[in-house]
Amino acid sequence: MATPSLQDGIDKSGSPIELLWQPNAEPWLPEVVDREFTGWRQEQAAWHEGVALLNLSHHMFDMWIEGPDATRVLADHGVNNFEKFAIGQAKQYVPVTRDGNIVTDGILAREGENKYLLSGIPAAQHWVQYHAEKGGYDVAFETDPSSAFRPGGGDPKLFRYQIQGPLAAELVQRAFGGPLPETKFFHFTAVTLNGRPLRALRHGMAGQAGFEFIGDWEHAAYVHETFLKVGEPLGLVQVGARAYATPSVESGWIPSPVPGIYTDPELADYRAWLPLFGIEGKRPLNGSYFSADIEDYYVSPFELGYGKLIHFGHDFVGRDALLAAKGSETLRKKVTLVLDPFDVRRVIGEDQDPGFVLSYARHRVESGDGLVGVTMQAASIDPVGSVLALSLVDAEHATPGTEVTVVWGEHPGSGAASEADLGFPRIRATVQAAPFNEHARTLYRRDR
Repeated sequence: MATPSLQDGIDKSGSPIELLWQPNAEPWLPEVVDREFTGWRQEQAAWHEGVALLNLSHHMFDMWIEGPDATRVLADHGVNNFEKFAIGQAKQYVPVTRDGNIVTDGILAREGENKYLLSGIPAAQHWVQYHAEKGGYDVAFETDPSSAFRPGGGDPKLFRYQIQGPLAAELVQRAFGGPLPETKFFHFTAVTLNGRPLRALRHGMAGQAGFEFIGDWEHAAYVHETFLKVGEPLGLVQVGARAYATPSVESGWIPSPVPGIYTDPELADYRAWLPLFGIEGKRPLNGSYFSADIEDYYVSPFELGYGKLIHFGHDFVGRDALLAAKGSETLRKKVTLVLDPFDVRRVIGEDQDPGFVLSYARHRVESGDGLVGVTMQAASIDPVGSVLALSLVDAEHATPGTEVTVVWGEHPGSGAASEADLGFPRIRATVQAAPFNEHARTLYRRDR
């Protein structure tokens, strides 16, 4: 029996929305990593105030792209500048459709002249591989799915451990017997830990300094135990899957935009190529914002804040559409909504501490009686003392200090009108900048 495709799922359901809409869907968390070690509040505090260890080995999809046409296929199907892409550098790779809607982003590392590693949510990998095969590019692929989707289980090919927080540099110095070589933001440096080769990627989360260490899985246990041992005097805290899912709200990264692939007739073959049981067919939609038209969920890279990544000096799929959209007054702005703590307790916590909140639901953002935006991810941020919601709002409501309301509820789907008043509670919110964290917004990328 043939494996059902994404197009099969759409045809059987009747529409992309009927396929994807799942009220009250639980946010996906990697089950391989403990949800909590010391408690999500302590774990969040660790990367703000001390030092944290995060295990990223299991939830990302890796795809190696190698061959004479590796750079060409990536450049032809991504907005990025490949003229200034050094070996040992990483970039946020942004592919878009011919209509200028984002497919999703991923982290692209250049490992050699004709070799790259693309990591993250696998929609970008699917996009590149399909077009490489269809276009006859001279390139080969090797993939390693996330642990939740790896056939037959087994270990990842690579481990990824992040050391983050104000004491990250001190922990790293203790582990390696001295400071690491000076490394630019989002660049790799080769290091060894007691003879074991690793790569250190310099970056940060929620504005905090840190490194991501990557190496062959055979060294994973040793590296992990070493970090735990040398970090103990510094109060190192292991971060579980719950807390790890929250710093993107502070740092301004929207992790799960809906791929703009469901409606273009020219992508029918692509949808037939994609498996139904993949990210494009199984990542649910839910929340108080509902539309029967999946295109209302598509987003532009400009709306996500990726305008600076777009290099119009080369030809790529979607270039003309992005040129036409550049500077458009109809584009929404990415903001952080700070939800009123009293309303959060009233609506989510039933007048008590609401505890941990994590939602990828699309909730309506309103001003007066009108829709002005939509939430993309919301999470409890204990150091802030409330829930933050990374959102897209109309430009006229994007000024910091603007007051709006978030409609908190679960629209049932096609059985009720999208604009129907279903009696959902409202949560007052104040617009602030994205990234919310001032350090992330102003400082930590200054030496890129």
